[in-house]
Amino acid sequence: MARLNTYMGHFFYLLVILALSISLKQCFALPEKTTSALFIFGDSTVDPGNNNYINTTVDMRADWKPYGQNGFFKAPTGRFSDGRVIVDFIAEYAKLPIIPPFYQSSADFTNGVNFASGGAGVLPHSNQGLVVDLQTQLKNFEEVQKSLTEKLGEVEAKELLSEAVYFISVGSNDYLAGYLGDPKMQEYYVPEVYVGMVIGNLTNAIQVLYEKGARKFGFLSLSPLGCLPVMRALNPKASEGGCFEAASGLALAHNNALNAVLTSLEQLLKGFKYCNSEFYAWLDDRISNPSNYGFKEGVTACCGTGPYGGVYSCGGKRKPTEYQLCDNVDDYVWWDSFHPTDRIHEQIAKTLWKNGPSVGPYNLEDLFFNKEKLTIADTVDASDGERFQ
Repeated sequence: MARLNTYMGHFFYLLVILALSISLKQCFALPEKTTSALFIFGDSTVDPGNNNYINTTVDMRADWKPYGQNGFFKAPTGRFSDGRVIVDFIAEYAKLPIIPPFYQSSADFTNGVNFASGGAGVLPHSNQGLVVDLQTQLKNFEEVQKSLTEKLGEVEAKELLSEAVYFISVGSNDYLAGYLGDPKMQEYYVPEVYVGMVIGNLTNAIQVLYEKGARKFGFLSLSPLGCLPVMRALNPKASEGGCFEAASGLALAHNNALNAVLTSLEQLLKGFKYCNSEFYAWLDDRISNPSNYGFKEGVTACCGTGPYGGVYSCGGKRKPTEYQLCDNVDDYVWWDSFHPTDRIHEQIAKTLWKNGPSVGPYNLEDLFFNKEKLTIADTVDASDGERFQ
């Protein structure tokens, strides 16, 4: 009996130690990171205000009223929008704070960094000397990589970078400013060769990020560029209200080539996962049928002047200084001559996040929370019918 009591005593002692161990771990354990970091590269579609910090012109800045007028931010931030841009919504859905611009001093980069610059292109030639081009953005990423390694240690930094999502939205300026806005480039390169050059350099950038540990990518492909209010106004047939087809044709060629490259990279690069969408058709539908999506005006910009609000004067800092501002921005697809409204940014963010039509092969939620891709059988059985084909 004494021996039994001794065994029972040891047993209960071990139970108490185990219980205390579990309790102490729960009390003192560091909170687990529940989502991936977000690194952003691109142009004005995703610029959070990096251009506020560089030596550039007012054409490449938007840090004055009425930009940011919807009140989400206390003052204009440099975003080319009446409020937020797509990556702000993506960060919210991913349970991340607003991702800071790279040039913001003393920012915490452990949740990610936004390197984007309004007016930037894939090629350094596009708006050269006025913006932070994609190659420079990659160099800035290297600085952040070193900083994170020093702060977190090599193992934890590598884990953060490999689990992060890399969102890329760039290319429009290569065609609008770099090609259509430069007669010499049109003389040197036929459109097909120029598109190939842009896509080749973009592919190299993706591979550079992959070599540095990136595995999960999100893309915002190009919109129907010829239907931007500024391009519609420049159209020789502007009085007929048509889009500038040469610009839209370049955007379509770019998107088709990007789709082919991403499909190949998924096969060639181990662990490479991506989210892309048919943004061209998505936005074109809202331009053509605004009432189907809660808008009243799909052609004219809310803020600007001239035909379709296509003269880039919003806010009166650029020339000409005269501009008109609509009464209710929520009725509009376009905020200014080049850029869509906060509502459009929110709608495309939701589409990319939750399997909108023609999104794939992953959605952004899959990438942030490491959900596995559905099988073909799952896709066929899906009731919503919205998985990418």
